[in-house]
Parts: sequence; C-alpha cells; structure tokens
Amino acid sequence: MYPSILLVDDREDNLLSMETILESGKYNFVKATSGKQVLKILLTQVDFALILMDVNMPNLNGFETATLIYERERLRHIPIIFITANNYGEDNIFEGYRSGAVDYIYKPINPELLRAKVAVFIELYRKNAQLLAQEQRLIAINKNLELEIQERKASEEQVSALNLQLLQNISRLESANKELDLFAFMASHDLQAPLRKIRMFSDRLMMDYVNKIDEEGQAHLTRIQNGCKQMQLLINDILEFSKISVKKELFREVDLNIIIDQILADFEEQIEQKKIKVIVDKLPHLYVNPVLMNPLFSNLISNAIKYSRNFEDSFIRIRTDLPVSQGSFSEIRGKKKYCRIFIEDNGIGFEQKYAKEIFDMFRRLHPGAEFDGTGIGLALCKKIAEKHGGAISVNSVVNKGSTFILSLPLVNLANELIPIPGSHSASSGEK
Repeated sequence: MYPSILLVDDREDNLLSMETILESGKYNFVKATSGKQVLKILLTQVDFALILMDVNMPNLNGFETATLIYERERLRHIPIIFITANNYGEDNIFEGYRSGAVDYIYKPINPELLRAKVAVFIELYRKNAQLLAQEQRLIAINKNLELEIQERKASEEQVSALNLQLLQNISRLESANKELDLFAFMASHDLQAPLRKIRMFSDRLMMDYVNKIDEEGQAHLTRIQNGCKQMQLLINDILEFSKISVKKELFREVDLNIIIDQILADFEEQIEQKKIKVIVDKLPHLYVNPVLMNPLFSNLISNAIKYSRNFEDSFIRIRTDLPVSQGSFSEIRGKKKYCRIFIEDNGIGFEQKYAKEIFDMFRRLHPGAEFDGTGIGLALCKKIAEKHGGAISVNSVVNKGSTFILSLPLVNLANELIPIPGSHSASSGEK
C-alpha cells in the first residue's frame, strides 16, 4: 500500500504540478484547496505520511491551518512542509516553525529538491510505522508472557492443591483399606461360629439318622455339607487376604527353591493323579516376606494343576529370566531392577481379553460345578506381588495354556542390592 500525501493549495494548477513531480515515487495523493477542506479531510483520515501545504491561502492561511491541525493529539505526528512564493523574514519563518512546519520549499519548486525532501520524510514515515508495528508486537508478546506467567502460577497452585488433595485421598484410602481389612477379618471370623454349628448338626444328621432319611433327604444333606465346605474355604481365603502384612522387619533373604519344593510336596498326590510333569529351573534368592511367598506360589501352582487338561503331556514349568544356574546373577542384577518368574502350563487356558479381570476379587472364568474355588486366590497373588513392589500378569490361549509372569524387585525395601547367595548347582530339576 502506497503512503498517502496531503497536497494543499488554492490553485488547481499548483496541485497538478506537485502531483506530476512526485508521481514517479508511487504515492497516494489526497488534494485540498483550502484550510477548511484540509480540516474536514483530517476528521476521517489521519494516516498521512506528509502534508505539502501552500502558505498563502484565502480565509485560513497555511500557518493558521497548521496550528489548528496540531491542536488535535492524533494529528501531531504528521509532518508539514510549507510551500511559499514569498521569502519571509526570520520572524515569519519562526512563526511557521512554531505553528508546526518541519521545512520550507520556495516557489518556483525545484523538482529534484521536492522529490528528495519528500523521500526523506516518506522513509521516516516507514521507519516509524515499522517501529510502531514492532512496538505493538512487543506489547502483544509481553501480554502473552504475562498471561503465560499467570497461567503457570495458576497451574502450579492447582498442581499443589491437587497434590495436597491426592495426599489426603491416599491417607483416607489407606485408612479405609485398613478398616475394610479389619472388617473382612472380623466378619469372616464371626461367620465361622454359625458355620461350625451348621456343619456339626448336618454331620450328626448324616451319622445318626442316615437309615431314617430317604435318598432325597440324604442328597439334601450332602448339598448342605458341600455348601459348608465351600463357605469354609471362602472364609479362609478372605481371612488370608485380610491378614497380608508387609512390615519391613518381616523381610529377609529367601531361597525360592526351598519354597517351591515345599509347595510341590504338598501337591504331590494331585500331581501324580493328573500325571503332570513339573519342571523347575534354578531360582534366585530374593529379599521378600517368606510367609507370603507360600500362598503366592501355592495359588499359582494350584491353578496350573486345577486347570490342566488331563492328558499324558500335561506339564507345569517354573523358570526365571535370570541365568542363576550360570553364575552370572550378580552381573545381570546390575542391569535389571526386577526378577521375572514364569509359571507356565499347557492347560485349558482362557481368552486373553480377560487377562486383567482374573486378578479381581471373586472373579472366576469357569463354572464352579466343574472347577472348585472362591475367586480370591489370584487377587491374593496380585496383592502380595504389589505389596513387595512388584507385579503380576498373565498370557493365555484357549486350550493351549497360560503363563503367569511374576515380577519381584532385585533390591530390598531400603534400596539395597540383595545379597548374592552362595554357589548353586547348575542342574535343572524335575519334580
């Protein structure tokens, strides 16, 4: 967009002359023939780079017009060059400068001089426009920075408030969990008294009145006894779940091989009955609660036995991703934070989409009539793993088996490396 110049002269031929001289400079010209017309134009249009104004005009001369122009604050930035045919004395020239003139050009106009002076003021106008634009950009940037600082402060305050709320929520949850655990323990404990009476009197009925009750009555009694057994198993599992403790003083270095051997000995009859081949690789020593390792691995091994497919090639394998048997446990431990233990079987499996749900309390994927259980065992495993700072997950395929992955930390609760046990044999064992 071309810069605008306001040409002021009471004679049309002088206006045309100035326009002709400056045409090659590519300016936008606005013309006025009187001081009143100038003031009228400046009421609506103020973006002029320069005003070239004749001094000697009827009614309002150039000096008077300039004085009126500069009375308005928003017009004071426009430079005025007076064009005159008279060589005024110094007093008149001073009057012109005082009224707002920045320069004089005398008639007859020297085209080169006019173009040169106009070019100087146009360049000043452009520089001023750039400075103003830059100033506006800086103002906008400063506003954005202020807003960003305010938002950041607000965000920090919000984060602090959320952190405080989170800590309060954690405290309330911990308190609620303790209360729930206590309630579960007390409720399960109190449920055992009436359950013992039901079992005792149903046993008496079965023993003392077996010949006086018909087959249908005996079937009902059998169902009562089976229900009591299932109820007792559920109560025992709830009690076990609510009694989990992970006090630091209960942690010590534990040889997992001994734990696994004891559990497999307990399940020996079921393993032989189902003809399951059990393969156990050498496992590491970990810094854990030994009391909780028994129900953890017992539930996982029991699951693998329960959901086997009863054929000759059934197997359960327990292995780790640490090459303990090769004597490089210390080297690997320096690079890893967790030891992974895999309990793998080729049993009935399940759909992988249920891989997270099976660790929920009372969640069972298979009907109770076919497979007994309470749905607490895997929830118990998850709780024990998490209380040790670890995790548990599972990969499974229907009719191909499941692999439970237990991750336990290789450092104790004080963030110290677990002591390296003595040398182990390099052989794998079959149970």
